[in-house]
Amino acid sequence: MLSSPKLEKHLPSFMTEEEVTKLIESAFAKDEKDEMGLRDRAILETFYSSGLRISELVGLSLDDLDHISGIVKVMGKGKKERVVPIGEAALSAIRKYLDKRKKESSALFLNKNGKRISARGVRNIVEKYLKSAGIAHGVSPHTFRHSFATHLLNRGADLRTVQELLGHANLSTTQIYTHLSSDRLKIVYDKAHPHA
Repeated sequence: MLSSPKLEKHLPSFMTEEEVTKLIESAFAKDEKDEMGLRDRAILETFYSSGLRISELVGLSLDDLDHISGIVKVMGKGKKERVVPIGEAALSAIRKYLDKRKKESSALFLNKNGKRISARGVRNIVEKYLKSAGIAHGVSPHTFRHSFATHLLNRGADLRTVQELLGHANLSTTQIYTHLSSDRLKIVYDKAHPHA
C-alpha cells in the first residue's frame, strides 16, 4: 500500500497586536448613541477577547454571558459546551450596546431588523472596519481567532490552556499557533540558552 506524501501544515494568518487595536479602534469612531456602531464594536471586542469561532459568536444568547464572573458559555463544534473568559473591554462594549439596544431578544447580537445576526452579517462588519482601518492582508473573522491564540502564546500562555480556550479536541490542532515571531524566538533563546 502506498502512503500519500505528508502535506505541509498551512500557517494561519494573524494580525499583530497593533493591527487588532487599530481595527477595533476604527469602530470607536462611531457615535456613542449609535446602536449598530456599539454592536459592531462589541462584536470586534468579543472576537478578539475570546477567540470564538464565527458560529459560536452568532450563536451567543444573553443567558450565555456572565458579567460578574467575566465568562461566556459557548456551544462549540460537535455540540461541545465550554466556558471561555471574556475580557473587561469586551464586557464593557457589550454593556454599552445592550443599554442602547431597542429590540428585545434572547440573542446577544442582533441585525438591524432585530433578528439574531448571521455569520454573513458579521463578515460584512469585519470587512467594513478592515477597510476603514486600512488593513488589507487577507483578514477574516477567523483571523481574530488566530490572533487571539498567537498573542496568548507570544505572551507566555501554555499550549494546553490555549487548546482549552479554543475548544480544540487535539493538541496538534493548537500547535499550528506556535509560529512565534523570529524576534520573540531570539529573545527566548538569548534568555534560556547557556551559550547564547
